[in-house]
Amino acid sequence: MTALRTHASVVASYWDAAAPTFDREPDHGLWEESTRAAWARLLARWVPEPPARVLDLGCGTGSLTVLLAAAGHRVTGVDLSPAMVGAARAKLADAGLSGEVLVGDAADPPVPGPTAPAGEPARADAIPTAPSAGPGDGWDAVVVRHLLWTLPDPLTALRRWVSLLRPGGRLVLIEGRWAESAALPSPYGEGAEPLPWAGGVPAEALEEAIRPLVAAWMTVPLSGDPVLWGGPVDDERYAVVARARWARRPEQGPPRLTEILRAARR
Repeated sequence: MTALRTHASVVASYWDAAAPTFDREPDHGLWEESTRAAWARLLARWVPEPPARVLDLGCGTGSLTVLLAAAGHRVTGVDLSPAMVGAARAKLADAGLSGEVLVGDAADPPVPGPTAPAGEPARADAIPTAPSAGPGDGWDAVVVRHLLWTLPDPLTALRRWVSLLRPGGRLVLIEGRWAESAALPSPYGEGAEPLPWAGGVPAEALEEAIRPLVAAWMTVPLSGDPVLWGGPVDDERYAVVARARWARRPEQGPPRLTEILRAARR
């Protein structure tokens, strides 16, 4: 068994065990109507208008997957834990919503990315005028919530996620740095790889990581809204919302004042 498979097996088992009680946390289960409504409003600002093709990575029990599907998006969730995936599928079915939820590595999801068109590539600053028509167009949005801390190679995952987006597609990273420690040990135990961001990642560090990969980004502080979390929090919580380009040129720094800023502040 390879080291990668050993790590994946350990991680999947950990989250399988957590799945039955995962939704007891108010910001996991979103069981308060006010909490669901608050997240739905944020997603509506950050994700292109429906019906967009949206990938929900590390979807867990599917709380955001359901909100995205309810908003009219064509959503696909991915999680390494079969138990989490089962819960997410059940939530969609119970709500009478359509969507796909796959068992797979959210760091390298088992989904197709965009196919480059024939001839000259699109401009790096091009903005799509309509949702993508199919898998060959890439994803209109990739949404990732509190996943980066669980990954042994978060920088490679970021590059992979950006590569899945269509020109001008959105990458929504909902992250934080946990108050209890800036460098928590891995919860996974023997057989798992080290987690460089186990204690969460500060917004400035994530901005630096995403800077070479995207055309533009903005950071939205989230700690100050207790409704999102089911109560007050005293650690750093935020979202980085980024817009992809077609020609990815790492030497170029992204502009800060772009269409994504206006869209995210609707």
